Amino acid sequence: MVTDAVGVILAGGQARRMGGVDKALIPLGGTRLIERAIARASVQVADLIINANGDPRRFASLGLPVVPDRVGGFAGPIAGILAGFEWMRKERPKARWLASFSCDTPFFPMDMVAGLIDKARSEKAKVAVAESGSRLHHVFAVWSADISASSEEILLQRGLRKMGDFVATFSNTSVSFDADPIDPFVNINTPEELARAEDFIVEQGAMG
Repeated sequence: MVTDAVGVILAGGQARRMGGVDKALIPLGGTRLIERAIARASVQVADLIINANGDPRRFASLGLPVVPDRVGGFAGPIAGILAGFEWMRKERPKARWLASFSCDTPFFPMDMVAGLIDKARSEKAKVAVAESGSRLHHVFAVWSADISASSEEILLQRGLRKMGDFVATFSNTSVSFDADPIDPFVNINTPEELARAEDFIVEQGAMG
């Protein structure tokens, strides 16, 4: 666990390809996706919050703070990360890193945060992003507390929506993670992908 890191699980998407259901609450292998994300993220950071819009009571049983986007209109993962920053600055001002995770990625590495922070520190980068199979996964990243960006500045004044553009705003680096026997950053966007993840859990006994 990185004791000076706060984690934010992004659960604010609209899940159009899953029929508009609340993706975070979809069961996989008998455990909801949000619970799988919590199990993997909570051992890596000192504090964990959920970024989600709508009624926060649907997550009440999880016992974690639920932080909505500051900017309306489902502005995407950037809005969730910035909401996480705003919570961290207010509630955990001594934290040095914000780690971001997606709720729909059930197999992300359990050593991700430490590896990303080590790389960021060694290269004096403000952001470190996870990579697998030569592909960057910008949502899975660590962000230095020195970043002072606000939702209003980034989303309203500058109009940024793409994660790659947001990351490029800061000095950044990446860390590659093994993609065998499965890419740890495979996410669940469709019923077909959910079924494949179920098969993998059955075949490999994947930790949840």
